[in-house]
Amino acid sequence: MGRTLVAGVDSSTQSVKVVVRDADTGELVREARGTHPDGTEVDPAHWWSALEGASAGVLDDVAALSVSAQQHGMVALDESGAVVRDALLWNDTRSAGAATELIAELGGPQQWADAVGSVPVAAFTVTKLRWMAQHEPENAARTSRVMLPHDYLTWLLAGSPITAFTDRGDASGTGYFDPASNQYRRDLLTLALGHDAELPEVAAPAQVVGETAAGVLLGPGTGDNMGAALALGLGAGDVVVSLGTSGTAFACSDVPSHDGSGLVAGFADATGRFLPLVCTLNAARILTSTASMLGVDLDAFAQLALSAQPGAGGLVLLPYFDGERTPNLPDARGSMHGISRDNLIPANIARAAIEGMLGGLADAVDALVAVGVTPRRVLLVGGAAANSAVGSIAATMFNVPVEIPPAGEYVADGAARQAAWVLKGGHSAPDWDELRAGSVVRCEPAPVPVIREQYAAARTDLYDL
Repeated sequence: MGRTLVAGVDSSTQSVKVVVRDADTGELVREARGTHPDGTEVDPAHWWSALEGASAGVLDDVAALSVSAQQHGMVALDESGAVVRDALLWNDTRSAGAATELIAELGGPQQWADAVGSVPVAAFTVTKLRWMAQHEPENAARTSRVMLPHDYLTWLLAGSPITAFTDRGDASGTGYFDPASNQYRRDLLTLALGHDAELPEVAAPAQVVGETAAGVLLGPGTGDNMGAALALGLGAGDVVVSLGTSGTAFACSDVPSHDGSGLVAGFADATGRFLPLVCTLNAARILTSTASMLGVDLDAFAQLALSAQPGAGGLVLLPYFDGERTPNLPDARGSMHGISRDNLIPANIARAAIEGMLGGLADAVDALVAVGVTPRRVLLVGGAAANSAVGSIAATMFNVPVEIPPAGEYVADGAARQAAWVLKGGHSAPDWDELRAGSVVRCEPAPVPVIREQYAAARTDLYDL
């Protein structure tokens, strides 16, 4: 008897990845990928064409499929289902002023945290809708339906039916969905857009939401961070630090968070629980940009960084290359501090880049602790986690062991695990032992307090945070 296969899709900022796995064992059968155009606003047709290209011939014998995708992106559709304008992505900061206005209009940050678990920043969908209402009123008036990237792709895979679906994990990043009550806050949608609009129905974690023309069952899908959490099977005390285009730190929780400081977003996960999360705009590209400036590849960059002493001789990089989300500094830019004739050498610059990338995420883990998370280990995932210097430098900045699982497409793997859950039913996602071949790299904690002290001092001097 042949085995049953399921597929997971990760439609990220820069690319699309498709994995096919055995529904029973989780064994990886095949995978494929395609590219997305660069930028902070993208025609959603590019996501669809990239998915079609990557999945051609890959999904022929698949029984179920789920899509995970970048969070927050605004996909505005008219009455006919046509795209009104290019989707504004999470990393588009033009709506920072709209976020400030919306916060004030509801009464302040804590009122937003109480209402939807999070204080809106420029990344959130609700602020992008307000920006469109203010700057493109004709487009706002034409918008009769709003989706997120993963909602839109799932809807197209299902043949664009009357009812679209989402999940509570991705919905919790919009700014108009309350994960504690599992209800949309249509008053907040209207506050932003100027009128009500049709929203996807929020599906249960393992609900079948449709099928493709070929008869492949479709799961509800989820956001990228929620997909990674599902793949990793997070337990109590597991904190994920993901180093992709953005940086995130998150953990699973049985209770919702309502952080009025705005540091922690009170998201939901893909299983019915909650996913308190802190996000930075800048992560892996800090390393690629710095390596390019130094004229070395990433392997040589790692060796340079490891040859420098912790603290990089007093050199500090604030890595706000594309503005920043946490702390909320959308108009900031990167800066180097503590420069002297003695310390301005390639090795220190390389180490300062890695310490700068991790500095904001070490602060993020502290913010999670403040809302009740008790870390027992940090799991480093994402593209930059594969750099040979990152784990050992992370061990100097966290107080718990750092573990680096084998490199892999964990967001797509999480979507595949959801697809298997949809196919098999039950109360929880199926247990899959090892998603990726290879061993876990473990770095025992060896904190060097001066690293974080000088990072905090540089940030405070510049931004008075």
